[in-house]
Amino acid sequence: MADPEHLADGLLRREDGSAGCAWHGTDLLYRRYHDAEWGRPTADDDRLYEKLCLEGFQAGLSWLTILRKREAFRAAFDGFSIERVARMGEGDVERLVQDPGIVRHRGKIASAINNARRAAAIKESHGSFAAFLWGFEPPAEERPAAVTAEFVRQTPASAASLRLSKALKKAGFSFVGQTTVYAFMQSMGFVNDHLEGCAAREPCEAERAAFRRPATG
Repeated sequence: MADPEHLADGLLRREDGSAGCAWHGTDLLYRRYHDAEWGRPTADDDRLYEKLCLEGFQAGLSWLTILRKREAFRAAFDGFSIERVARMGEGDVERLVQDPGIVRHRGKIASAINNARRAAAIKESHGSFAAFLWGFEPPAEERPAAVTAEFVRQTPASAASLRLSKALKKAGFSFVGQTTVYAFMQSMGFVNDHLEGCAAREPCEAERAAFRRPATG
């Protein structure tokens, strides 16, 4: 594939003539993730738990590495069903440490199981894991007037991600530092950090506008 044409700071022109955030490069899997998934909101508890886990596994690695292993992760962790993963034990940790399809980091594997148990407890107390998480969506005054490449470079974390990180840690979660949590918030549509001029920005804004935020039960 030919090298993309770089446009304004942080944007590139793709082969179909559209503009996109430059971070997805020319990898087709990465572009599909950028175009159709990154920044799209959901209230699905298991999908939110999955992404929080995968962001934790990504620490110290590239997101593309995790993306290429995602189906293996899903197979290893029972589709990231909160209820099923919460029932896993030490034997499962030992089994997963030997799984070549995933990131074989014992601490992160144990964390994913622990976090499923913590998410299950939150579902009991809040009605859903999604309701708890969406309660930390940042207010408009904490967001920039325009999302530029400079803003994204200078914002590896935010006040909202710090608040959510602290709340998750208080609830017993691990591998949920404020930078990891901000990446989670970006990817799951709690914020829309597609750059101005990116073809995916307006569709994400439309989905966020139409999205019904889950209420605490």
